[in-house]
Amino acid sequence: MDMGLRNKTALVTGSTKGIGKAIALELANEGVHVLINGRSNEEVELTVKEIQAKFPNTQPKSAAADLVDAQQREALFMRFPQVDILVNNMGIYEIKSYDDLDDAEWEKYFRTNVLVANSLTKLYLPSMLSGDYGRVLFIASEEAIMPSGLMPHYAMTKSMLLSLSKSLSKLTKGSEVTVNTIMPGPTLSENVQMIIESMYSNEEMTFEAKEKDFMAKNLPQSEIQRFIRPIEIGRLATFICSPYASAFKGSPIRMDGGMVPTIF
Repeated sequence: MDMGLRNKTALVTGSTKGIGKAIALELANEGVHVLINGRSNEEVELTVKEIQAKFPNTQPKSAAADLVDAQQREALFMRFPQVDILVNNMGIYEIKSYDDLDDAEWEKYFRTNVLVANSLTKLYLPSMLSGDYGRVLFIASEEAIMPSGLMPHYAMTKSMLLSLSKSLSKLTKGSEVTVNTIMPGPTLSENVQMIIESMYSNEEMTFEAKEKDFMAKNLPQSEIQRFIRPIEIGRLATFICSPYASAFKGSPIRMDGGMVPTIF
């Protein structure tokens, strides 16, 4: 299915690996010119070259920057003052008990996972509204609505993104601009795969067997009993960013593998 995105421009934050990279690849597959972001110039350039090789009709570009730094964020905006699609994917996470979190850690998570996305949206949303087309997409987590208690600081920031998305969506009334949030469940990023492999390093098992055992023991509430693949989220994100998804406005869109037990 042609998503009607050819020659659009998209900035995907945190797009050198994991969900962000998968979204960038799927957008490029639809003819989108993707701006690849990460803090490492080397990793960004490698990703740009990979996308250029796979999708030679697109023009991926480096948008390397530490987006927590306001000056670097502003410099990035000056280089790319207009985009059709903004995917706020960048974020940090770590399992940590509530008792071990101090104010500095709470502020770090709020600044990184919420304020960066808010600042970028504030920069790019006006031109989307003036041009009567644009897509802003936040990547949250099932932790936003079902905190496990293992990452209270992370869960807080993801819940905030749902509220921010809904508030910003009110500004798009009557326009072809949308602001939405995807909430993925447990996803097989490179880091997660390394963790699973290390947990079963002494076992002669295929990765699929390790994954199945891990899910049964640690995430029995998952209905798919496997990790979501980044490409699955990439394909959903691409649809939400397409002209065919204009009826999604301020929507919290779940792709959680059945993790959340409630009906809404």
